[in-house]
Amino acid sequence: MKTHLGHLLFSIAAGNLAFYRDLLGFLGWDVIYEGDGMLGVGSGETSLWFGPKTKDDANDYDAAGLNHVGISAETQADVDATVTYLKANGVAALFETPRHRPEFSSGDGQTYYQVMFESPDRILFEVVYTGPKQD
Repeated sequence: MKTHLGHLLFSIAAGNLAFYRDLLGFLGWDVIYEGDGMLGVGSGETSLWFGPKTKDDANDYDAAGLNHVGISAETQADVDATVTYLKANGVAALFETPRHRPEFSSGDGQTYYQVMFESPDRILFEVVYTGPKQD
């Protein structure tokens, strides 16, 4: 059997749909559905869906369950462009990022370069480049 990740569905406050549409659009994801309080964005075979929450419990990414959504970037410059986008939209980078994480890289000349941030619904995101360190 061979499988792959098909989709993830996130429950969010209805007023935050534009945040996800704009962010994922900036990151190169295509809107595949928008209506009735739902947003679906796709990249390759994977889609992310955002729909109305039914409870008012706050998301705690340090509790059991999903910790963060990692989105791979093609270059270090893409991570830096994401940082600029986040700043322009009033979204703070978390955990002293952007930064290189040598403890996560695969060897000499390689890097794991990331920015981490949370959405208005406290969903933790990471945009990360892995590969040869680029100056």
